[in-house]
Amino acid sequence: MKIGNPRVLAASVILLGAISLGGCATKDFVREEVGVVDTKLQATNAQVAAANGTIGQQGAQIAEIDKTSREALNRANAANTLAQGKFGYTMVLSDDSVKFAAGSAVLSAEAQTRLQTLADRLKTDNRNVYLEIQGHTDATERGARLGDARAEAVRRFLNQQGVALNRMGAISYGKADPVADNKTRDGRAQNRRVVVVVLS
Repeated sequence: MKIGNPRVLAASVILLGAISLGGCATKDFVREEVGVVDTKLQATNAQVAAANGTIGQQGAQIAEIDKTSREALNRANAANTLAQGKFGYTMVLSDDSVKFAAGSAVLSAEAQTRLQTLADRLKTDNRNVYLEIQGHTDATERGARLGDARAEAVRRFLNQQGVALNRMGAISYGKADPVADNKTRDGRAQNRRVVVVVLS
């Protein structure tokens, strides 16, 4: 076997070694770059997820503001109707025989009897009257929602007795308009009430 020029052979070995080392260096470089890009991508994904969470929270806040606005508009409309009508009389459901239990919007049998009497009177008078049904709560209760539920319970019952729905409006004042001290049990019981205002 004939061995070629030792200088050429040495140069070839050096060249192959350089190429081999260059290939390894290139692979390491690519791995490092991919790692950097991957880290940036993960950070970007985390930022997008956080932004989506913030958007979801803002959407919930907007929905709550919209609900509050609608409730305020309903109250304003009811107040406008009240201002236009002439006051007839008021019926209050809060005495011992008809008061609401804490946290409840269920009408007692006594309350239903009182409301039946009111419905009969309205039919006998045969007048075009408008009823504003105001729901109230004590300071320890859930406020506006429970006040709404109490007023709606009265409105539904009167409708079942023949009073047209378009002649009644339900509004909740929640705990905003107490008639007694919320620090006492008796005072809280008086504040858990529905007031029916009859306008002619």
